[in-house]
Amino acid sequence: MRPTNLLLKPLHRRARTPRAASRLALVATLAGLPLAATTAQQAFYADTEASFEEPVEVVPLAAEFADVVEPIEGEIDPLAPAHAVDLDSFEPPIEQDAVLRDLGTGVASYYGRRFHGRLTANGERFDMGALTAAHKTLPFGSLVRVTNPRTGKSVTVRINDRGPFVRGRHIDLSRAAAERIGVISRGHANVKMELIAS
Repeated sequence: MRPTNLLLKPLHRRARTPRAASRLALVATLAGLPLAATTAQQAFYADTEASFEEPVEVVPLAAEFADVVEPIEGEIDPLAPAHAVDLDSFEPPIEQDAVLRDLGTGVASYYGRRFHGRLTANGERFDMGALTAAHKTLPFGSLVRVTNPRTGKSVTVRINDRGPFVRGRHIDLSRAAAERIGVISRGHANVKMELIAS
């Protein structure tokens, strides 16, 4: 008896499903017995009186898009598959600049650890690490770009609270937002505010 049959005789009897037969065939192939894979599969199908079907032609997925992609121009990498697409031929969508409405200048202060976890005016819990702010009149959810002219740094904050209730101050930043533009050391700063319109 051939060595291939000696190895597979005990194995193919264990194959009770097509998946098991395929696994046995794979094991035999990896063991260096390419003929054994066919033997194992045929043994299973013979035992179950199943018939072999004609092989199905596998069409690369990229073939479906052959009419919408541009072929690669110039030298082609010899290791690249035939259906490869030149990614340099795609242009990303152009991002439109945000529309800004000038809110003027004012004094920004900040609030942090003492208020961390308390409810804000819109019902959220205040998070001093989030980029949020309090304003007296702007709708909740408004996005405001705050710029500190002294440092040249800007931060975009979301309005989720009311305040500040100190005369002469116009916006109360979270601690994280204040750190971004350099307000922490002085406690307050003159800033420029711009509403980001959608």
